[in-house]
Amino acid sequence: MRASPMAGASHHLVVFLAALLALLPGSSQLQYSQTWTLFKIQQMLNHPPVLSHWRRTTDFCGGGGTAAPSAAVVCYGDTVTQLHIAGVRGAPPLPMNFSIGALVMALSRLPDLKVLTLSGLGLWGPLPDKIGRLAALEIVNMSGNYLYGGVPGGLSQLTGLQTLILDDNLLAGELPAWIGELPQLAVLSLRNNSLGGTVPASVGRMESLRSLVLASNNLTGNLPDMSGLTNLQVIDVGDNWLGPAFPALGRKVVTVVLSRNRFTGGLPGEITSFYLLERLDVSWNRFVGPFMPALLSLPAIRYLNVAGNRFTGVLSDKVACGDNLQFVDLSSNLLTGSEPACLRPDKKPATVVLVNANCLEATGGDASQHPSPFCQNQALAVGITHGGKVRKKLTHHAGFLAGIAMAALAAASAIAVIAIFAVRRKNKKGVMVRPPAMLGEDNSSSTSGYPSKMFADARYISQTVKLGALGIPPYRTFSLVELEAATDNFENSLLLGQDSFGEMYRGRLGNGTLVAIRSLKVKRNQSSLSFSRHIETISRLRHRNLVSALGHCFEYDLDDSTVTQLYLVFEYVQNGNLRSRISQGTEGRKLTWAQRISAAIGIANGIQFLHAGMMPGLFGNNLKINNILLDQNHVAKISSYNIPILGEAMKSEGGAGGKHHTESPLLNDKTDIFDFGVILLEIVSGKPITSLYEVEIMKELMLWAVADEDLVRRRSFADQEVSKGCSDESLRTIMQICLRCLAKEAVQRPSIEDVLWNLQFAAQVQDDWEGDNRSSDGSMVSSSSRITKSSRFQNEQTRSGREKECEDSSARGSVWLQAATEDGNFETACNTGRRQAEDERY
Repeated sequence: MRASPMAGASHHLVVFLAALLALLPGSSQLQYSQTWTLFKIQQMLNHPPVLSHWRRTTDFCGGGGTAAPSAAVVCYGDTVTQLHIAGVRGAPPLPMNFSIGALVMALSRLPDLKVLTLSGLGLWGPLPDKIGRLAALEIVNMSGNYLYGGVPGGLSQLTGLQTLILDDNLLAGELPAWIGELPQLAVLSLRNNSLGGTVPASVGRMESLRSLVLASNNLTGNLPDMSGLTNLQVIDVGDNWLGPAFPALGRKVVTVVLSRNRFTGGLPGEITSFYLLERLDVSWNRFVGPFMPALLSLPAIRYLNVAGNRFTGVLSDKVACGDNLQFVDLSSNLLTGSEPACLRPDKKPATVVLVNANCLEATGGDASQHPSPFCQNQALAVGITHGGKVRKKLTHHAGFLAGIAMAALAAASAIAVIAIFAVRRKNKKGVMVRPPAMLGEDNSSSTSGYPSKMFADARYISQTVKLGALGIPPYRTFSLVELEAATDNFENSLLLGQDSFGEMYRGRLGNGTLVAIRSLKVKRNQSSLSFSRHIETISRLRHRNLVSALGHCFEYDLDDSTVTQLYLVFEYVQNGNLRSRISQGTEGRKLTWAQRISAAIGIANGIQFLHAGMMPGLFGNNLKINNILLDQNHVAKISSYNIPILGEAMKSEGGAGGKHHTESPLLNDKTDIFDFGVILLEIVSGKPITSLYEVEIMKELMLWAVADEDLVRRRSFADQEVSKGCSDESLRTIMQICLRCLAKEAVQRPSIEDVLWNLQFAAQVQDDWEGDNRSSDGSMVSSSSRITKSSRFQNEQTRSGREKECEDSSARGSVWLQAATEDGNFETACNTGRRQAEDERY
């Protein structure tokens, strides 16, 4: 039966309509190659939950690829133009087999991709230059990952790029100058990375720039002149080291955040003409001069924060406020007068207003204000007249730097868990009296007023332990009069900190020696014999790499002569902590690679002394990088060691000290080794590590960097401040021993002696490498096999002794030692042999 002409016409019409629909955006079937690419990307991202709806039957261009804004595919015709995949904040790094380079190559198979979002997915590695192959990109958001290295030069090829967001990564190095040459870039956000150096001048020529966010990095110097950027609306550079000059900005800015930097001088007068300004935050800088009340009445202002500066001036009730004002913080300045009426709760009940720590007239019993003379004196101290001009710039800077220096010294000592025993006793009239005889002593021969027999051992040690080579005075008993004089009768201004056990004070002895003094409350159930034992142990805490004990003193109860207060006196270390010279160091103050190895060796020596140089050994010492202090010669000193009296108190209270004292000595030893591994991790990477979660992340990245022979990988992981000045073999040795220290199983962690050997070997290799470079006029020489005869001899001598130990402890030692010879990993082979021998015994 033949089809009618009408039926044939209908068929052709249907085909035509289908073809027409296929040409409409979003209604076509995606090209097979691009469908395959999307599934490949899903696989590379380890099948994140946000893509769980992607299946083989998914029609990506028909809306099937979009479940929510966090997972969306947008097509034009039969090709992908937008890809949005947003994971969760804090997602762990992807597995070790992930390759950021392979992911970028896969994305390049989407030639029309204009918008790319890959945030919170655990991407890690250096962003490759190959990203420049995605030529159509206009918007890139790869925030919340673990991307490290520098900002890749391949981005400079994306001439159509309008938005670049790389917040919350691990990017380092300097902001490249070519960033300002991208003709259409409107949004640049690199918040919370580790970028350093200055902001390039080319940024001041970005005519299309609307939003510049560089907050929470390590940027220094003045910002470029941006007064000609007529489109700029948002600038956020808070939490850097920028300054001293206030940046030149256009009048159309809406948000200006300069908080926590080093800006000085006064605010420019033209800021009061920024009629679109909604948010101004200049808090915690070094601004001086008169506060401009006109800021409160800007027509669009919503948020104003000038706290933590040295603004002066007299506020009055008649100051006007803008209608949109929602938050005002004027606290911690030198303002006088009265709080403006327009800021009071009855006028603006919904506005948050903070004015404490000024010299304003107190209202309603407000005790948070300083007396008026305080602000006047402080204003004079920084050279400010009531006219608001700086009279003595040098005086201002010297005073500020002196204040910063004193704060740094106080912070460094407060970090240390240093303590002193002191004895103080007063009669009911407050007069010092001599305690009665204790433990059968003959007080007739005593001139100090303290029990003599109780401290016979300590006095013996104070006479025999003369660590003159360390510049440390001999251990001795202090009198209360000395301690009160050293601290101005325990003046509050000298209080460095306090905890549940007591207070920490800074003091100066009669001979000018600075000391740290910690008072400790004593439980009545502690016996005199217990104190005697603790004093004997504490008096031995004297080592080049410890914050050493200098002495002690007691205080007694009047009625029963029991000890109620104890003090320990320790040396005062005043060059900051190790973190301040590694991950938080400013430009020019970070330690070199050789200095970092030296500091690590010092810490290891201190640990070895605490474990083996004391009887009994001190374990579970809560080692942290900010508890490692540096003296003026950059010698590392442990300040957080487990003082016996504190450990006993914590044990009785069920605290952390209890855990340390109930575990076996082996596990205690390995606990300190793990903590030391965390310190090494920060020394190598130059990034602050504040949680075990971050330890696991950085450990995985280090495993990736050290597992390959590629020198670039290791150097990209290392702190950029030292990566070019370190021997590859030295760096690899430190990374390998660090990973072993961080082993999850305590029995797999090395001994402190093994750690020391590896650190000293790394130091020797580094020294040889630097010597070779100097001898070749500074040219960079390969470090692949740079070991001198002396270091080889030390290597083989140490190894031969360890081989003997391994053979003695392993029935199969010789077999595994042969394997060690083949792959160079002696410790792995030896430990494996031991474990196999133990398995066979059982």
